[in-house]
Amino acid sequence: MADPKGFDFRSGVPLQQIPDGAIVAGHVGDDEIIVVRRGDEFFAVGAHCTHYHGPLADGILVGDTVRCPWHHACFSLRTGEPVRAPALDPIACWCVERRADTVIVTEKLGAQTRAKAAVRATPRSVVIVGGGAAGLAAADMLRRRGFDGAVTMLSADGDPPVDRPNLSKDYLAGTAKEDWIPLRSSEFYTDNKIDLRLNSRVEAIDVTSKQVRLRSGATHAFDTLLLATGAEPVRLNLAGTPAIPVHYLRRFPDSKAIAASADASKSRRALVMGASFIGLEVAASLRARGLEVHVVAPEQEPLMKVMGAEVGRFIRSLHESKGVVFHLGATVARLDGRTATLSDGSTLDADLAVAGVGVRPNVSLAEAAGLAIDRGVVVNEHLQTSAPGIFAAGDIARWPDPHTGQRIRVEHWVVAERQGQTAARNILGLGERFDAVPFFWSQHYDISINYVGHAEAWDSVKVDGDLAAHDATVTYTKNGRTLAVATVFRDTASLEAEVKMEALSLSPMTSQER
Repeated sequence: MADPKGFDFRSGVPLQQIPDGAIVAGHVGDDEIIVVRRGDEFFAVGAHCTHYHGPLADGILVGDTVRCPWHHACFSLRTGEPVRAPALDPIACWCVERRADTVIVTEKLGAQTRAKAAVRATPRSVVIVGGGAAGLAAADMLRRRGFDGAVTMLSADGDPPVDRPNLSKDYLAGTAKEDWIPLRSSEFYTDNKIDLRLNSRVEAIDVTSKQVRLRSGATHAFDTLLLATGAEPVRLNLAGTPAIPVHYLRRFPDSKAIAASADASKSRRALVMGASFIGLEVAASLRARGLEVHVVAPEQEPLMKVMGAEVGRFIRSLHESKGVVFHLGATVARLDGRTATLSDGSTLDADLAVAGVGVRPNVSLAEAAGLAIDRGVVVNEHLQTSAPGIFAAGDIARWPDPHTGQRIRVEHWVVAERQGQTAARNILGLGERFDAVPFFWSQHYDISINYVGHAEAWDSVKVDGDLAAHDATVTYTKNGRTLAVATVFRDTASLEAEVKMEALSLSPMTSQER
């Protein structure tokens, strides 16, 4: 083990070495910690985020919380609890003593010192339909908040909830182990009395009798229901008769199948249809496996609709520098054998194909049950649907966003987790408004782009710094208002943009606006 870095807080550190409002790195024995001073109060917590081990010393402080610079997880300095996803596990806490002008960190606090918050409502049972980010985050939060009623997760998938962002990134690239992918161990569900039922597809919801019916014919009664059915990839209707596998990526078996096709002895060239985040992350992962990769997409630049032409050119240049070949302004018209014919008449051969042209929210259950639908399941600021006792979270939820003043639906992993957490707290009667600023990250080779906010349209894009040098902040505004900020290797700027957007939150929508 390398020698711990920073101050040795077990031996004591002079008070003047810990400025008010700063994060000071150090250690207690072999444990790396950070110490934070807030006026006359001192806090000592673990130095690394429990999500992907991000360095909290490089994060920022907001009130009595610390935010991770990598993926914006947030922890309480007082208890170590993960206040907001994507981190689900707490960081450790230590006792801090001030002795005259010296600060000393003593023993580590046990998890039992962190009391569970009292709940204001206690439904007898909660059924969660969906086995993704929102569903797991909700089940986890229900137990964290002391709910002791029945919690049932009904998942159509054959695998427990997984770290879906990894499926197109490190796992597909071959740099993440398979046992890293499940979000929780099997013991977690047993220990927390969460009844996770896999391969259990719900076919109908009876709002009046408060029951769900499975494809098997079995029924489950609920007091409160959370719909977290996610989204499905848009399927292409390709002409021709392909002799190569055409993959879609959403679930763990999908990623395994793409990896297996890529590793096949005869696989040399991959065709990626679509320059979406998923498509481009797949392209990067397949290049990491040594395949020649061709990307076909109708846009003039990759990601142009989401991030604009400037960032699109940067992304294209980055992928081209790694050997990816783009065929932009075109689509695949047909696939015969191993040959793809493009809409411009050109052809290219491939050994496997992956389609990443977007997803559609799974709203059929909600629609059949009579819930209000508007390009997603309509929810209020508490994530309640139009039916009493039924909530929705994740890719299907269209909510009144206080930052844009509009109803929005966002297909981001962290948003889904945070909505699941908020829905759980509201199931317990806490009346919490969902007002988190949307956040996502996208990884391309060794370059990560962080994005906070939500901009469906903008009238100005300002680039501060140099995208080509991998050091930039891109700000999207409309009518002078900042809607979103993308950053490349400017983690602090991303966190600061998030905090600023939170402070500029608009007033809650009126009932007429909803």
